[in-house]
Amino acid sequence: MIIAENIRISKVISGTWLVLLLLILVCTTVYITDIYLLKDLVEVPSLVPSILGPALAFFIGFNNNQAYDRWWEARKIWGALVNDSRSWARQMMHYTSANSAEEINELRKLRRRTIYRHIAFLYALKENLRGSSEKSFKKFLKPTEYEQVNLVSNIHNAILNEQSNDLEFISKKQWIDGFRFVEMNKTLTNFCDQMGMSERIKNTVFPSTYIFYTRIFIWFLIISMTFVATDMVDFWSIPIGVFVGYVFLVTHKVGLTILNPFEPTPSGISLDQITRTIEINLLETLGEKEIPKPIQPINKEYIM
Repeated sequence: MIIAENIRISKVISGTWLVLLLLILVCTTVYITDIYLLKDLVEVPSLVPSILGPALAFFIGFNNNQAYDRWWEARKIWGALVNDSRSWARQMMHYTSANSAEEINELRKLRRRTIYRHIAFLYALKENLRGSSEKSFKKFLKPTEYEQVNLVSNIHNAILNEQSNDLEFISKKQWIDGFRFVEMNKTLTNFCDQMGMSERIKNTVFPSTYIFYTRIFIWFLIISMTFVATDMVDFWSIPIGVFVGYVFLVTHKVGLTILNPFEPTPSGISLDQITRTIEINLLETLGEKEIPKPIQPINKEYIM
């Protein structure tokens, strides 16, 4: 996720120089073709770019609006996941209690196991959303648990099932009353909802035909505008075509960069930072001494 308030022009140019180079090449080719080959043969009506320009602006605006909606929904989902994760750890630590020394010791181990397992759930979900095979969640599970959840395709859902089993065990041992059991089960349900909503965003592909035809029409606008401008301002049609094309193409590209919010890109959701923040909070709740450091921004511009 980009955190810099002011983006350097050099950074923008470095990410779009190929587009700029292609625009210069295309507009120059159109100008030379019009002057030396088609000057007296073809005349493009000025009505073409006049109508196509506003229509494309509407289409690109719609595309970018849909892309931002997906990005913002993803951010809200993981923001809620942060809050519910803290609630889960707090509930596990303060809603449960035992009487005998043996049960207190058993409950203490179970608390630690369920909180560590939740951290594993977060990393497993993150890796699934990003299509990673890193398996960094392994260190938060017992070897037997890892072998068990690794047998299924949806690892993060399997981890939630283990959490549900332990919550039922706590209830049977009467370490929690009925009202608090319902509250903790509701928190688990929230995790399942947030997991499902994240998967929906990842698995719902934006129509590729919409993107394809938008690009085609942008280039048609650039070429037609350069043809029309050549008859009016001669050589200056090249910079005019380049400028208009750059605005349309880069604006369209900005929308595409946030279309898949879970991708590990500078404009994507900072899942590394969010999962590490939750991990730190939960380990501190447990009173652990070895706490990892927060994820740091890259070049003070964005954070993954």
